[in-house]
Amino acid sequence: MTDTSPPLFVRRRLRQGRDRLATVLVTAGGIGVILALLAIGVFLVVEVVPLFWATGATQVVSPETLWSPLAGGDDSVGHRWDPTASLVEGESPRVSLVPLAWGTLEAAAWALLIAVPLALGAASHSALFMSSRLRSHLKPTLELMEALPGVVIGFVAGLVLAPWVERHLADVLAMLLLLVPGLLLAGSLWSCLPPRLQQVMPLGWAGLWLLPWLLLMVVVAQALSPWLEAWAFDGDLRHWLEARLGLDIAVRNAMIVGMAMGFAVMPSVYALAEDALSGVPRSLAEGAQALGATRWQTLWRVVLPAASPGIFSAVMIGAGRAVGETMIVLMASGNAALMTWNPLDGLRSLAATIAIELPEAGPGGPHYRLLLLAALLLFVFTFLVNTLAELVRTRLRRRYRRLGGGA
Repeated sequence: MTDTSPPLFVRRRLRQGRDRLATVLVTAGGIGVILALLAIGVFLVVEVVPLFWATGATQVVSPETLWSPLAGGDDSVGHRWDPTASLVEGESPRVSLVPLAWGTLEAAAWALLIAVPLALGAASHSALFMSSRLRSHLKPTLELMEALPGVVIGFVAGLVLAPWVERHLADVLAMLLLLVPGLLLAGSLWSCLPPRLQQVMPLGWAGLWLLPWLLLMVVVAQALSPWLEAWAFDGDLRHWLEARLGLDIAVRNAMIVGMAMGFAVMPSVYALAEDALSGVPRSLAEGAQALGATRWQTLWRVVLPAASPGIFSAVMIGAGRAVGETMIVLMASGNAALMTWNPLDGLRSLAATIAIELPEAGPGGPHYRLLLLAALLLFVFTFLVNTLAELVRTRLRRRYRRLGGGA
């Protein structure tokens, strides 16, 4: 048979041509992404500038109005967001962005307060102590949670979780009070078990055998909550909060948003932090334990510092996701532009305001440009956070490079 394959130099030329084409496409894609981001920023700036420098003789909105307290009709002074309100002659527009910025940061703070400890704890256990067999099944499952749409999480939080929490405030409080002592008690009981039983329930499989214990803690909390409510809160926790502390309780509030958005943010923080911790050479941990360090000392003083660049990036990416989240805040927050420290009050974020009001805003009008200004603030904030995260990550990476740690 005759050999019909092309000559060697022809195959080499074809392979080089494919490599060059792939390089050109990758480069063009990267440049296209950068140009798209610049185009979005330029578009927002061009649309927002006429809000302050209009073509007419008067200024539409002054920058001070957006961040200063406004006087209301009842002689009260505060920050208000009501761009469609009917104003009397001489009254300043009620378009303060402060309550929207407050709601955005409050929602992100509650989400990170819930997501970061759980995600980092799960990542530390998964990367350092979990059985490799269990980790191979559990890690992909947790990462798949990131694909759950935000609208589904917001729907469940707003229509299922929020009413349940309102009806069972005492149960929630009892669960929070028993969670940490219950986990510490589980660790103490495990350490007191005979060696044979400890081999049956090794720490590497604690993610499974702790589940029945956590369910037991939930049952105990529900059983103790009526006694706790009767003893400490005169039999009615909701009335006690309203009468003694003056806290208004909304069905959809900042705590519900934090729980739902923390659930949405946690998988991404977990995945990135787990990869960073897994990249730390095991020789560092083994050397620390050989020198007499405990597991906790090894984790806290050796592994976490070595993986800190990747962990910091994970937290910053989670913060960016929380700040820009729209549907969860829209469906679970009550959308009340309030500025309080009460976690049981509603809130309103910049992203949710854009989603609600943009369809009703006339293109080119002040309301439309105010919403684009809110979008520009989100764009700038995300850009600054990502830039800061990259700078800090690079600095930490340089500092711990001598350890041979991964990030």
